[in-house]
Amino acid sequence: MKITDVKTMVVENEAPYVGGKYFLFVMVETDEGITGLGEKVTGSTFNRSNWKEFTSQIQLIHETAEAFVIGQDPFNISRIFENAYGSRHDYRHHSLHYTSILAAFDIALWDIAGKASGQPTYNLLGGKFHEKLRAYAYMPSGWQDNPEKAGEIAQQLLEEGNSACKLDPFAGVHYGTPRDISLSEIKNAERIFKSIRETVGDELEVGIGTHGQLTTYSAIRVAKILEPYNPFWFEEPVPPENIDEMARVAAHTSIPIASGERLVGKYEFAQLIEKQAAQIIQIDVGQAGGILEATKIAAIADAHYAMIAPHMYCGPVAAAAAIQVDTCSPNFVIQEANQGPLHKTIFKEPLAFENGYIIPPAGPGLGVELDMDVVKARIVE
Repeated sequence: MKITDVKTMVVENEAPYVGGKYFLFVMVETDEGITGLGEKVTGSTFNRSNWKEFTSQIQLIHETAEAFVIGQDPFNISRIFENAYGSRHDYRHHSLHYTSILAAFDIALWDIAGKASGQPTYNLLGGKFHEKLRAYAYMPSGWQDNPEKAGEIAQQLLEEGNSACKLDPFAGVHYGTPRDISLSEIKNAERIFKSIRETVGDELEVGIGTHGQLTTYSAIRVAKILEPYNPFWFEEPVPPENIDEMARVAAHTSIPIASGERLVGKYEFAQLIEKQAAQIIQIDVGQAGGILEATKIAAIADAHYAMIAPHMYCGPVAAAAAIQVDTCSPNFVIQEANQGPLHKTIFKEPLAFENGYIIPPAGPGLGVELDMDVVKARIVE
């Protein structure tokens, strides 16, 4: 089997644009009529974005295809990845911009491999370790200005079958250079957690997500005050660019540190894990390098008794790829599951969510197929 062509397609998301305003899909075609579906995570989180801003990404996809993909055997996933990774674009130095393109091809190639074999991709990666995947999402709004409301919302989540959620008690405070959080802000966060624990007890796991806003000593202060409420994790307490400082926070708290959504490639993750900076590893499969790279990262984590909880703020195809990795990974703990309206309608058979769990698809490859009637109504390029 040989790869004969690579095509791209930009689809406009539906408001509120969960995962970005546009999704950039990559289709890898073969001479045996099998087409693999991938996704280049665009990072188009700004609602004012115009799809034409992604033309440079589309061009780079096609340049990579011509240089390293077309004419190759689609089963040679490692060779294609390594040849492109060592090219003149990144010279074996990962970047969010190019590694996500490598991930798009990797995802599509694994889709082909599964379809050609008549097996779900996870069966080619060790098989189904998990029959179902525990999932979580952000706590719905309504508690930010009314901490006492948080308990009521937590109760609703439990009644809907959820066992975990995440919130950023400092959301909207600051995005940029890390800053100190005032005691009054920390105490407001404490009231939020107190309301949740008084209402639902320990039935709902609640992670702290701070988007890397804090300085090291502010993060340590936050952790000390919130530690009695047993948060599920403390996510990116400081920016992920300085792993040593994140490790300093980890050494000062019993709350597990989570990080990884902004890291790419196994080498960055190896440093994060080996320096004991995080115990919950939030791989973004669509950005970190794709399915094969994600399984390598999961294995590094497994060797250090760290768990994976993949990041999922992306389009539906990258989400489907994350589910394949989750299903075959022994050290999977939970999957982020942010979904917008289009995520639920773009596949002929939507990804299955039941009582706070994701059911891995049983179909070959990624186990999903685009509903072209839905796609054609929203395609822009």
